[in-house]
Amino acid sequence: MKPMPLFIISLAASSIAGCKSEKTTAVEDSKSKTMTTTQDDRRGDAREGRREGRVTSKDGTKIAFEKAGHGPPVIIVSGALSSRELLGNELVDALSDRLTAYTYDRRGRGESTDEKPYAVEREIEDIQALIRHAGPSASLYGVSSGAALALQAAAKLGPAEVPKLALYEPPYGQDGKAFAEQKQRIDELTRSGEPGEAAEFFMAAIGTPPEGIQNMKRSKDWDAMKKIDFTLAYDYAVLGDGTVPVDIARAVTVPTLVMDGDKSMAFMRPTSDRIAMAMPRAERKTLEGQTHQAKASVLAPLLIEFFTRPQPNR
Repeated sequence: MKPMPLFIISLAASSIAGCKSEKTTAVEDSKSKTMTTTQDDRRGDAREGRREGRVTSKDGTKIAFEKAGHGPPVIIVSGALSSRELLGNELVDALSDRLTAYTYDRRGRGESTDEKPYAVEREIEDIQALIRHAGPSASLYGVSSGAALALQAAAKLGPAEVPKLALYEPPYGQDGKAFAEQKQRIDELTRSGEPGEAAEFFMAAIGTPPEGIQNMKRSKDWDAMKKIDFTLAYDYAVLGDGTVPVDIARAVTVPTLVMDGDKSMAFMRPTSDRIAMAMPRAERKTLEGQTHQAKASVLAPLLIEFFTRPQPNR
């Protein structure tokens, strides 16, 4: 199979190391019904200024989240093999002076539950539950396969619930045959393989060198990654057949910031261009010196300026 980069691309320890937040226990509201939230998310580490809680999605899945900061709410939608446990707080810390930044465990990951059967629509409902907690509206910032999910959520939910959208390198537009083969193998491994096999296959298929895979397997984060590697099938489902979803992009009428890095994979540039051109109110930026994992110090000023910018009267 032709190696191809996808989603996180580099699963190096540096991408998931350091700055992990202290967790507090979220107490679920037993009286919650669909799309309700617990009332104890006011708890948190006052020193960190973080608060945790859970919302209940339409199908009963409990979605664990953490929020920090002050200002317009922005929900960060992460990519493959990620959870709050595995991601650092650098970007959230950088945003929190001007924005209320939400991070959450996508269904099946971290402290979130996972009602079956899976469908992309269920993940959109998870985002809607978070928006209604933060809301009545909240903007979205999606990264990699999370950008693909955020794009679909914005198209489905509309401007009343998602007033602004930012995307960093949604990984559409790759070789169709290679994408289909990899998707099929991931589906097989997540159904019948051992924990970790899908993650290891994925890393090898995207071109991670053998020594990089072995280093990851020896890292303290490998056990957490093994537990959630079945959700790789969810990320492939979000991407559909891997082609750029032009019709979905056209349906998003809110201001949108579409970004890529100039040190990232070659296909990311034309994909980002095509998505931005299809969107009625998109602006396009290429970030100098950035790979598929852009630095928080580069992203944060752009996101703050974009999400706090007043919308013109229409």
